[in-house]
Amino acid sequence: MTDTMVGADGQTRCRWCQAAPEFLHYHDNEWGFPVDDDHRLFEKLCLEGFQSGLSWRTILNKRPRFREVFRHFDFNRIARFGDRDVARLLEDPGIIRHRGKIEAVINNARRARDMVEQEGTLAAFLWRYEPDEAGLPAPQTVSISPESTALSKALKKRGWKFVGPTTMYAFMQSMGLVNDHAHGCVMREEVARAREKFIRPRG
Repeated sequence: MTDTMVGADGQTRCRWCQAAPEFLHYHDNEWGFPVDDDHRLFEKLCLEGFQSGLSWRTILNKRPRFREVFRHFDFNRIARFGDRDVARLLEDPGIIRHRGKIEAVINNARRARDMVEQEGTLAAFLWRYEPDEAGLPAPQTVSISPESTALSKALKKRGWKFVGPTTMYAFMQSMGLVNDHAHGCVMREEVARAREKFIRPRG
């Protein structure tokens, strides 16, 4: 089986994005495009944590409600959440009601706030782990990398939770630290051009 598939519009895309209707827009407009906005980066770190053990389709469908209840992933606001907020979130059927993951988001918001004080931006820290393109494996052939392992270790050392190396590799794929669109996918060159123009954040 190839890693691409021709869609109804005649365009060739990564096969995975045609597994569910809601994947197509995400694939064409978000996945792999480089991001330097701290709130979007924090959101993705959180949602990848929530996905652990679940499907991305489940998380994507619940994303609007996640954004609403977690204050659009403004980590400065989430950092002030307390026990009453945890109880409120555990009662909300629109999100994943997993105490450990909810508490991890609050913990990680506090760690993100600390990191911004130390590094200037969350983006400046995360983009240090962008791998050298010359050494990358073929697209979509691995689910972990030396860089995702290093990022995972660095975050855990700073007290972050639900940031394992596989989760971090998925984060890097989606936020554009790697271009993992399949060869032949119509979006691979679009993402490559976006990465060429992207100004890497510096602390």
